Amino acid sequence: MTEARGASPTADPTTGRPGYALRTATTEDIGGARAVMLDTVYHDLRSGYVPRWHADIIDLEGAYLRPERCTLLVVRHGGEVVATGAVRDRGPQAPPNPRWVADRFPSGSTAQLCRIYVRPEHRRHGLARLLVRELGAFAASAGGYTSLYLHTDPAVPGAEPFWRSMAHEVCDERRLPGGGQGIIHFELPLPAPAGP
Repeated sequence: MTEARGASPTADPTTGRPGYALRTATTEDIGGARAVMLDTVYHDLRSGYVPRWHADIIDLEGAYLRPERCTLLVVRHGGEVVATGAVRDRGPQAPPNPRWVADRFPSGSTAQLCRIYVRPEHRRHGLARLLVRELGAFAASAGGYTSLYLHTDPAVPGAEPFWRSMAHEVCDERRLPGGGQGIIHFELPLPAPAGP
């Protein structure tokens, strides 16, 4: 992970924000990360836990901590996990996603950003943007990835403008016949790998 430059002396060097610490998740973080994710799917996404969409939340270690080219980052504040973000090594599947989107972002060569969630009381501190930057750096250094993909639910407050500020829209399913799943697919530039 990169260190913040120009941070105040009281700011954490990993985030540049006082009181917040960003790190790669360990088994110690699993319970807190899972709580952030489940609270988000119940309260923000309003889908509740759906096994076919959220199985990774139950097995965070198997999904993100053990695989080499996957990762889970957490931001801690006051000893608690308050934000999460992950990279997984698979692209969108068809169905339910449009076939052409799945073909554009094949598993193996696509780094998918996911589970970028921040507890409501910790939003507006730049934590999601920080997580995206660090996850992109991880994907670039992991090797073998040619694209950085994500999808978002525009019904989540602030999600659509946030992603539009940093990513390129690939497909807004709301414009498809029948509205698709109502989600938006995005691509971000894959950063150049960090030098030695």
